[in-house]
Amino acid sequence: MSTDYRQMWADMGLDLEAHDALLGVLGQGYGDIYMAQKNRPEGMAYFDFVMSEVHGLRIQELLDEKKAGRKIIGSYCVFVPEEIALAANATLVGLCSGADFAMEEVEKLLPRNTCALIKSAFGFKLGKVCPYLESADMIVGENTCDGKKKAYESLGSLIENLYVMDLPQVKSAQGRELLKAEYIRFKEAVENLTGVTITAESLSAAIETVNAKRKAMHRLALLRKADPAPISGLDALLANQVFFYDNPARFTASVNKICDEVEQRIAAQEGVFAGKTPRILISGCPQAVPNWKLPMIVEGSGAVIVGEESCVGERGTRNLTDNSGKTIDEMIEALVDRYFQVDCAIFTPNKERIDHIKEMAKLYKADGVIHYGLQFCQPYLMEAIPVEKALEDIGLPCLRIETDYSMEDMGQLKTRVEAFIEQIS
Repeated sequence: MSTDYRQMWADMGLDLEAHDALLGVLGQGYGDIYMAQKNRPEGMAYFDFVMSEVHGLRIQELLDEKKAGRKIIGSYCVFVPEEIALAANATLVGLCSGADFAMEEVEKLLPRNTCALIKSAFGFKLGKVCPYLESADMIVGENTCDGKKKAYESLGSLIENLYVMDLPQVKSAQGRELLKAEYIRFKEAVENLTGVTITAESLSAAIETVNAKRKAMHRLALLRKADPAPISGLDALLANQVFFYDNPARFTASVNKICDEVEQRIAAQEGVFAGKTPRILISGCPQAVPNWKLPMIVEGSGAVIVGEESCVGERGTRNLTDNSGKTIDEMIEALVDRYFQVDCAIFTPNKERIDHIKEMAKLYKADGVIHYGLQFCQPYLMEAIPVEKALEDIGLPCLRIETDYSMEDMGQLKTRVEAFIEQIS
């Protein structure tokens, strides 16, 4: 990092020794995985800088916003509408998970066979290693699964400002009404937090800001159809990850800059991999920073990842919000319409997700799909088998992976992934 931020971290109550260990995981992992890539787009230099300052300059920016009277809201899920936070002059950031910390302490509160993502979220709090969590004025959880629903009861004893959002799990008229009621309740909670009344003008502007972010990611995603692949799956995943905590306008400009460069590469038939490299679609659980294990294995084994059917991927970004409404109620309806299209595995039935996986595989000319499930994540592990069967029915190979955040199964995963790539080659 360009500046010594240790005093800032200490003032936030972080455990400096544990935080140094986390920075070591972030720095070494990022260096070993990302900087080892060849012929990366020059525009990725911005994201390299973001990662180098992920707990430094960006946190300082958030603290400066707080001093200026702006509230920071932390979120664990793509169902939490950034548009509402922005409309009330607040900043929404994604919260830390994706690595194991303080597991001994975590397992005093949660069963050992709890989903890795939930345990990671607890570990970042109990280990005092996440400055995003510690800088937030409100933490928003959501009952997307039974594990989270019960875990928030325990997390509430650790976080004073925990707000839990109730989400529907059936896509029905009643489910839509529940989501609308929850978004209205969230709007009121954010207004109470910030002291700012959301207006039609501020909500419309916020929708445009978030739509612009998503449009930039749509543009990047569609460019990945090209062969040879003009950008690695690792770099595209990094953009998807940074989507959750960077300044929205700056992020949008940076992604569009990469897209300009990638378009030039496509015109010149220049790629980061050779033409006809086996093309993989990753589907399933989200991959938060610094969870780069599976993509590293895939792209280190002779294939390229061309799409992510994930919350940290197209499931979280693919739909825009209609901004033609003139009143707050009309815009809330539009937000509900947009977010109700998210095909999270919590929904039953969930045919839309299987259809979308098949659509993505066709659009990005995938030779195979790897379904990524976190250990003990019941919704995605339960859907993995019907996903595999549906893909086999159309002649598309699928490999089901179940893992966690540790590195202990690297060798086994590499063997399985290499065999799968050889099969589809």
